[in-house]
Amino acid sequence: MVFQFHRSARRSAVVLVAILGGCASLAAAPQMSASPAAGSTVAAAPEQAWFFPEIDWSAYTAGGRGGEIVRVTTLASDGPGSFREAIERQGARIIVFEVGGVIDLEKETIAITNPNVTIAGQTAPSPGITLIRGGLDVKTNDVIIQHLRIRPGDNGEPRGSGFAEDSISTLSAHNLIVDHCSLTWAVDENLSASGPRFTGNTPDEWRAGTSRNILYSHNLIAEGLADSTHPKFEHSKGSLIHDNVNGILIYGNLYAHNYERSPLFKGGVHGQIVNNFIYDPGQRAVHYNLQALEWGKVPFETGKMDLVGNVMRAGQSTAEGLPLVMIGGDGDLALHARDNIAVDRWGNPLPERGRYTTGPAKFIDAPEAMPLPAGLPVMPAVAVERFVLANAGARPWDRDSHDVRVFANAAEGRGEIIDSQSEVGGYPAVEPSYKAFDPALWDLETMLPKSPEALDSGARSRGT
Repeated sequence: MVFQFHRSARRSAVVLVAILGGCASLAAAPQMSASPAAGSTVAAAPEQAWFFPEIDWSAYTAGGRGGEIVRVTTLASDGPGSFREAIERQGARIIVFEVGGVIDLEKETIAITNPNVTIAGQTAPSPGITLIRGGLDVKTNDVIIQHLRIRPGDNGEPRGSGFAEDSISTLSAHNLIVDHCSLTWAVDENLSASGPRFTGNTPDEWRAGTSRNILYSHNLIAEGLADSTHPKFEHSKGSLIHDNVNGILIYGNLYAHNYERSPLFKGGVHGQIVNNFIYDPGQRAVHYNLQALEWGKVPFETGKMDLVGNVMRAGQSTAEGLPLVMIGGDGDLALHARDNIAVDRWGNPLPERGRYTTGPAKFIDAPEAMPLPAGLPVMPAVAVERFVLANAGARPWDRDSHDVRVFANAAEGRGEIIDSQSEVGGYPAVEPSYKAFDPALWDLETMLPKSPEALDSGARSRGT
């Protein structure tokens, strides 16, 4: 299964480089000489990448397009005007924010079960919206989530107590975009895609029954908590892409300080990992693992992975000699890999491939990549680090202090895997802010701002 993007005319929405604040100095990078994947565009690093106007996102997922404007007016966990109430409404809806600050979910995960919703965190007044002590589970179709910070943390509970929250995960979701979110301090995974391993009797039925047709783009996926409250103890993980998930594109993200799964594709996954910056992984960065004990007597499916134009840079927590991509378990992986960079802390090359179990699994060289969305810019790897540092995460024009810290540490080779949010300052505490949503300032078809005036920016933290 491949993405259902189509090329469209460039939109007329004005999105100035100035909205990125301190990121505006990002310069275009050299052109890539290698041939692009089918459907993609060889591109220099854009000066801003709030969206890609070359791509008609509505051809991929409607989200809440054309639906009711639902205003979030309180930081309360539930009740009238709350984010949870807006999520639970039925019908197509675009969720906007007239309040900024921290929403404490009080260990009550928000499940998105009603389809056709766009969550537009870009509309919030500075400092934007941060969810703590909980996360989002997407269990439906046609969902767009943008510009949220989600930081579950350990809730101050003891090691191994059982609190094991994802920042964002899915269960048999499809037509989903998670874009420009900051997802940190999860005790399970920071950003995952899941569902039943086997639905029906054939591989096509399995793939139709789990999560599929997903774009995870421009996110910060960082500081998964290691020796924390998870019942398995060590569990600092970036992204788990569960067995038979298909049509998933992981593009332009920063993975930082996760012990494993940056990302992990499990058995039979078909997906693409393009133009990501992976900093300071622990014992594994990208990996693939079909486990025979989980598949039982079911014939193994060969996984498919395109690994194109990514950068891995070791940090203080990285195992010596770590390969960029590793295979474990019992099932084979068809891998198309090109134009990737992997270096240790001193800039010396690291191996591209390795293995971490003694099972029969092997890499199969795939000469061609799967089709990418038409019009998607594919940058040369040498441009990726600078681009991701400038553009990833929630509200890059209005980053908070925690995001600034992670991005600055990635830029300078600092930081490490952590066990608790308390090691890096703890849950944020900010004064609520309020600003009425003015629909005249926004393109309601795309939720792009019509002018920089739409994007609120307070006393933005200094730094990268």
